[in-house]
Amino acid sequence: MTGTAHRSRRRISLVLAAVAAMTAGLGVILPQVASAAGGCEVDYQVKSEWPGGFVADVAVTNHGEALRGWKLQWAFPSGQTVKQAWNADVTASGGTVTAQHLSYNRDLASGASVSIGFTGSFGARNDLPTAFTLNGTACTVPSEEPTGTPSEDLTPMEIVAAMQPGFNLGNSLDAIPDETSWGNYPINQALVQDVKDEGFNSLRLPVTWDEHQGDGPDYAIDPAYLDRVEEVVNWALEADLYVMLNTHHDSWIWQADMKTNREEILARNEALWTAIAERFKDYPEELLFESYNEPQFYDATDAEKYQYLDELNKQFHGIVRGTGGGNADRVLVLPTLHTSGDQTPVDELTQTFTDLNDPNVAATIHFYGYWPFAMNLAGGTDFDQVVIDGIHDAFDNVYDAFVANDIPVIIGEYSLLGGNVEGKVERGELLKFLEYAGYYAREKHLTTMLWDCVPGYDRDNLRFRDPEYWGMYQAAWTTRSGTASTDQVFIERAGQVTDETVTLNPNGLEFEGLRHGDTRLTEGVDYTRSGDELTLKASLLTELLGDRDYGKRADLHADFSAGQPWRISLVSYDTPQIAGATGAASTFAIPTEFKGDQMKTMQAVYTDDGSNAGPIDWTSYKEWGVAFKPDYAANRLVLGDAFFKDVQDDRQVKLTLYFWSGASMTYYVTESGGTVTGSTG
Repeated sequence: MTGTAHRSRRRISLVLAAVAAMTAGLGVILPQVASAAGGCEVDYQVKSEWPGGFVADVAVTNHGEALRGWKLQWAFPSGQTVKQAWNADVTASGGTVTAQHLSYNRDLASGASVSIGFTGSFGARNDLPTAFTLNGTACTVPSEEPTGTPSEDLTPMEIVAAMQPGFNLGNSLDAIPDETSWGNYPINQALVQDVKDEGFNSLRLPVTWDEHQGDGPDYAIDPAYLDRVEEVVNWALEADLYVMLNTHHDSWIWQADMKTNREEILARNEALWTAIAERFKDYPEELLFESYNEPQFYDATDAEKYQYLDELNKQFHGIVRGTGGGNADRVLVLPTLHTSGDQTPVDELTQTFTDLNDPNVAATIHFYGYWPFAMNLAGGTDFDQVVIDGIHDAFDNVYDAFVANDIPVIIGEYSLLGGNVEGKVERGELLKFLEYAGYYAREKHLTTMLWDCVPGYDRDNLRFRDPEYWGMYQAAWTTRSGTASTDQVFIERAGQVTDETVTLNPNGLEFEGLRHGDTRLTEGVDYTRSGDELTLKASLLTELLGDRDYGKRADLHADFSAGQPWRISLVSYDTPQIAGATGAASTFAIPTEFKGDQMKTMQAVYTDDGSNAGPIDWTSYKEWGVAFKPDYAANRLVLGDAFFKDVQDDRQVKLTLYFWSGASMTYYVTESGGTVTGSTG
């Protein structure tokens, strides 16, 4: 695929009359604040189209009375789907699409207009919608044929919007020294095609060039390696994927030495990007170049780091543009320092863009979540306002600096860093993060590219290992999902079963009921609902708990009007029991009968002065999976070297163990000469 993909522009103007009976043709009657009884006019325009995807603009003019809140609805006739939208909250049910106002464009006065846009996908056809309603007022579509002329190429904003969602093929061509060195088989065409089949529209291809670049003064790239990279790029383009090609671990292997080796790095970088740019200069605009991955610089001040990145980004820009062909206006993607969404790195990259004065550029950051929450460190166990603020800060920064000024933003690596380690981040809290971060990225028109090695894409079987993770991530591309205060209800085995209440977070959706497997439960009998309070009746719990053996006994699912259902697991437990022990510091573990409960976090302080003990001593709450790790099968809580290497000899440490049931327990350990003594008091 080396030519420009076919695109066309289609437009149709629709005069919408007040024919309420036609709502039956859409199969739905919209709730309304006020109708558009005086009629309305819709300008639906397919601005750009390529195989399998398109960008559409929809302008709505209200000719009726002023509206305080509006919903525009239409039916896609060819099975099209909306992937990403802007200026409206867009949801879909079956073939019907609903676009609802946002807070800033709620009011639609008589004679006023509002415009929304979206990227969509289609199969064999992309026929125009046949009917629209505005707050319940519907109309027929005039029978005229669409008119229009072929469009110009996509703008960078449209290209990056069409790339949503994206996927990384990490730990392959970026592996050191060779493609298979980090445990993956060589990328093949079936793997690339499955990326497309999973619903992704773009592929980030991380490539480490260091081992495949010769010595100076030529710094020649191994032609066979460049051929291999080109082969994978071609597979992706043939699969109708956009491709973002970069230099990856070179950033810390050699590019980071700018302070001590500037001239050699600039010469080597020039040779590298000249070779890449020359090889791909005749490729279509579906191929983007990303200058550097997570740029960093050794032994430099902050001011020097920003200076070095600015110099390298500008060198990259000049090299690529200078090769001509498709590179003359190809979208070039530039990172912030450390690909951070913090304000200062964003401001510095803004200045680079101002200096370049090039409309065909994009910015990139990486986002793996608020660090303590992502790693279950420092007590960051819950998806709370601090985690939400971390999402807002990064996404708002890049939106305000770039997107609002027509510079698109790609989150080139996106996930929750600890999300692939079982138990590190509690499952429900992880899913809440995915739901909200995906929603907010969509609100800010940011394209996200999943780092596949974090959530666990199974390359052997071409599937995601965790369907629940994948379902929540995928749903966020187009809609919100309902969640709840918890996804686990702990019920003491030794206690009497009573009603249990969970708080729903519908996130603007309608609660549609509770089920056990495929069995729909009965409101008023199995559960009750008061506002967002969902109460599970004791009779239902008693039935599902059965013999009340320890552990998960049943899963319930709360269904909402869109998105991923929310799982609520019923867990039978009793308070865990711990016992004293003596053993080597390198292998020490606390004997623990978990009795169906699960570890949440652990706190460690010295008993003599209350100061923090163990690794990462700026917090008393230790990192799950590093300083402590539950071994449920073996009934032990492992501490070992990872904890005791940072504990002082002959100083007693007080451990507080926290469990997801709400239970907490105290334990004491003292290391002396490599031997640990542990006790409950």
